[in-house]
Order: sequence, then C-alpha cells, then structure tokens
Amino acid sequence: MDRNTFTGLFLIMIILAGSFYFFKPSEAEIKKAKETERADSIKKAGVVAPKLDTTKTAAVTQPAVDSLALKGPFGTALTGTEQNVTLENENLLITFSNKGGKISSVEIKGQKTFNGKPLILFDGNQNNFGLNLNAAGKVVNTNDLFFKPTKAGNTLTMRADYGANAYVEYVYDLKGLSNKVGFNINLVGLQQVISGNSIGLNWETVLLQQEKSIESEHRYSAPYYKYLDGDVNHLSVSKDEKEDLAKGKIQWFSFKQHFFSASLIAKQAFEKGSLEVKIPTAPGQVKFYGAHMQLPYAHTANQVYEMEFYFGTNKFSALKAQGYDLEQQVDMGYWPLKYINRFIVLPVFNFLNSFGWNYGLIILVLTILLKVALSPLTYKSYLSMAKMRVLKPEMDEIKAKVGEDNPTLVQQEYLKLYKKAGVNPLGGCLPMVLQLPLVMAFFFFFPNLFELRGESFLWMKDLSTYDEFIRFGVKLPFIGDHLSLMCVLMTISTLIMTYFNNQVSGATGQMKYIGYIMPVIFLGVLNSYPAGLNYYYFLANLMTFGQQFLIRKMVDDEKIHALIQQNKARPVDEKKKKSKFQTRLDDYMRQQQQAKK
Repeated sequence: MDRNTFTGLFLIMIILAGSFYFFKPSEAEIKKAKETERADSIKKAGVVAPKLDTTKTAAVTQPAVDSLALKGPFGTALTGTEQNVTLENENLLITFSNKGGKISSVEIKGQKTFNGKPLILFDGNQNNFGLNLNAAGKVVNTNDLFFKPTKAGNTLTMRADYGANAYVEYVYDLKGLSNKVGFNINLVGLQQVISGNSIGLNWETVLLQQEKSIESEHRYSAPYYKYLDGDVNHLSVSKDEKEDLAKGKIQWFSFKQHFFSASLIAKQAFEKGSLEVKIPTAPGQVKFYGAHMQLPYAHTANQVYEMEFYFGTNKFSALKAQGYDLEQQVDMGYWPLKYINRFIVLPVFNFLNSFGWNYGLIILVLTILLKVALSPLTYKSYLSMAKMRVLKPEMDEIKAKVGEDNPTLVQQEYLKLYKKAGVNPLGGCLPMVLQLPLVMAFFFFFPNLFELRGESFLWMKDLSTYDEFIRFGVKLPFIGDHLSLMCVLMTISTLIMTYFNNQVSGATGQMKYIGYIMPVIFLGVLNSYPAGLNYYYFLANLMTFGQQFLIRKMVDDEKIHALIQQNKARPVDEKKKKSKFQTRLDDYMRQQQQAKK
C-alpha cells in the first residue's frame, strides 16, 4: 500500500465519519418522528392511547364488572381492591399483588444500580403472570382475578375461589439466606370444570436497566431455556425473536440480564411452550420477555405443580449452587473457548480471589501467569521471525534475479531457500495461532464476570463497564458518546507492539501498514467494553513487549545467520525427507509454472 493509497483511504474514512455526524437527525427530530409514528398507528387502530401512570398506589379499586361475568367462572374473584403483600429475607425483598396473586416486583438486596438506587428486576403493570384455564367453556386468565392472601411467617398463600371447595391456589415459600422462592400451584376441585388435557402458564415482563451501558446490557441479555434431557440454549441477543420449544419437555426458562436473572424451574417439567424477546425503545428498559408454557392436566381432585423461582446474580458459582445447569447462562464463549474459561481461567481466578486482593491486582497476576505459561510459544514465534529477518537479504536477491512478474517461480525459489536453511516460514504464525484461543477466551470471560461489578481500581470506578475519560455529549460515529482512557492506552500499546513486531519480522509493503489498521478498529469496538477487559489487553501488551525485549537480548542474529549458513552447506543426503505437505506444495508450484508457460 503506497502513500497515496493510504492517504486516500484515510480521507474516505474522515468523509464518512463527517457525513454520519453532520447529516444525522437531531434528538428533537427523532423524538418528533417517533411521536408521529405512534399517533398514526393509534389513529389507524381507532383507539385512544392510554397515558402511563407512573405513580405507585397501595390500593386501586377496579371498575364495575358486568353482572353476567359475575355469574360466570370465578365470578366472585373478578372484583376487589388491589393490595400488596411482601416477603423478605437477607437476599430478597419480594412484593406480591393480590390482583393475579403474582409477584409484582423483586428487589435484590445488597446490590445497587449504576446510579446507586435499589436494584429492582421488574416492577409495575408491565409484569403479567397467570394461568390460562378453559373453565366452563370460557377462557379465564388468573392474572385478572383477585386472590385472597394468607401469610404465615415467610409463606404466602394466594387463593381465587371458583365455588365451594373449588379454587386456584398459589403457595410461595421464601427461605432464609436463599435466592429461591418455592412456588406451588394447586388446582382443587376443578376436575369437572376445566376442559382439555393441558393448561397454559404465561409470564411477561420488562426488565429494567441496571448498568451504565444500555448497549452492554442488550449485548448480554436474552431468554434462556433448558430441555429436560438437553443443553442450555437462548434466543437472540440483538433482535426481536420468538421461538417455539417443541423438541421435548422444558425443565426451566430464564429471563436473563447482563448480571441478574429471573428464572422459573418446573420440577415436573413443562410439556412444551414458546419464548419471545423484544427490544423496547423506552428509556430505562432493557428487554421485553414473554414465556408461554403448557402444563399437563390430569383432571384429578387436587392437581399440584411444584416449581421454584430464582431471583439473583449471574455469578457463576451462585448459579451453579442452584443446580439444573443454571450456570450455563453465563456466556463463556464458543467451543473451545467456554471450556478454557470454565476449567482453566475461572478456577485460577477463584484461587487468586481467595486471597482477598483487589481485582485490579488479580487481573495483573492472572495476566502474568498466562504469559509465563505461553512463554515457550512466544520464544519460538520470535525465533522464527528472527530467522526470516536474517534471510530477508537473500530473499530480496532472489526476487531481483527472478523478477516480480513471475511470482510462482519466486515462491518456488523461496521454498528452496527455506529448505536449505532449515527455516519454517510458518514457524512464526503457528505459535501465535496456538495462543489465540487463550487470548480470545478472555474476551468473553471479563465482560461476563460478575465479581468485577462495582469494583474500582486506580481511576476506573467500575471494572465491569467502561471508564469515561471524555464524554462528548453526543453520539459520534465509530467511537460513541465517550472515550475510555484504558481503551486508549490499550490502543497505543498495541500500536507500539505492531511497530516493534514489524522491526523484528522485517515486514514491508502492505503487511507493514495492515498491522496499524487493526488497533484503530479495536479502539472503536472496545471503547464501550468493560475497563477490566481493556486493562487485561493493556497488561498483556506490556508483558509481551517485555518478553520480546528479553528474548531479543538472548537471541544473536549473527549466530542465527551462521546456523542458517551451516544448514545450507549440508549435503542433500543429510536433509530430511519431504513431508506430504511439502510434496503437494512443490507439485502445485510446478503445475502453476507449467500452466504459465
């Protein structure tokens, strides 16, 4: 890539960035467009848009119900006054509503949002939970019924009466020092009322923003589920999606956020169901989740369904302690990265964490251990690049002798030179490729590590999110609305490493410039990623630079050159037999040369 080409590409990038910034609509225009679109959709539907009441009242009296409905199934439970009841232990504060007999909000005690407020998973009228019952020829949703609450210690019973000795009952049980809530559904005396062999269980809710970066919460939030005899899967994290779960019985499903989850575990398993996810546009809302499950109904006098809720953190060890493979919600990467993180990186991290050190120090020690473990590969990679650098003058002579217009013959002569000198041209790449899975594993490990949430180090107030060195006030193309200092330091260190590697390998031409493009791209990509991840990459660059500096002191180019000349002077008989790969490569080169002639 010559100077003119590089300058042209750079100017194109500036023009594109400027066009995105100067021609983008203003916030007022975007807001006005959304309001117009909403008004048009409401007008087409022929309804009046309801106003959202953000005030929270302890009791709301429902409007009058039609007299015919009062005489129908669960007619006596259709009217009432909404009341709240709470259950509380050391970990959870759960608010229940007698309207639907459901959990209306959950607060995770001991945790705060990014702005210091109590951490509430969901709250308000956007949380709907209930059974769909085909009772006496009419579909009844228990979310619309008024239940009678009875509290005894940390056990709460909600009952909606159908008639004498016939009712729907929810029993909630909250144990001490637990993030699980026992949940039993009892259908008593309804065997002649409910038709069909299954009943529906529906749960819809909107999970609220807990972290500073809403983009980060979108990136790591999705509904998860597990078949009774299968693996844990999830829906899309980046778009609206609905999926039918019909491949077997479903053991549990979970409304997962970045660092917190709300899960429902069925001990007898759901027969089938569906999950959906939507990305809302309202501020402060992460995802809309909907679950529609089917439970078998045997028409017995007392049908019991035993379940458990889990409300808590996505800390790997905490989820694993709950059983049912809930810990697989923590995204540790794809194969084989997730196995590296689960069975190598995480145990080492937990061991270091047992000393009670600051997490910045733990990341430092973890990086040192990784670099020490990979030092043999680093040495081999450097040594191979040094050999290629020593051979560079002879390769230039071959290129000048053969001519640049015959690249196939040039490559043939290069291969002969490599063989004579005993140099593997891939020797510098293979050690780097072997290191790549470990390096990439940390890309998934640190952003999903709950332990870093709220932990500070140096100027970084929270290692689980980005550190704001500069905040622009507007969202700029490529970089976003802020600049992370640790990300900038990581980028600078990567550019220095690229320059140093170019000196070692003797890279020229396009390869010399390509290495400088990637760090700039990483600046835009990793600017919104956790400071802990950028801190690790920064440390890794510094340690790699230190390793290569020491290795360079240990490696003598003159000795390498003498060894290469010694290898070249050996008779052909002393050389090793060609490998199958080398034989195929020589045949390919020969065919290309003949085709050109």
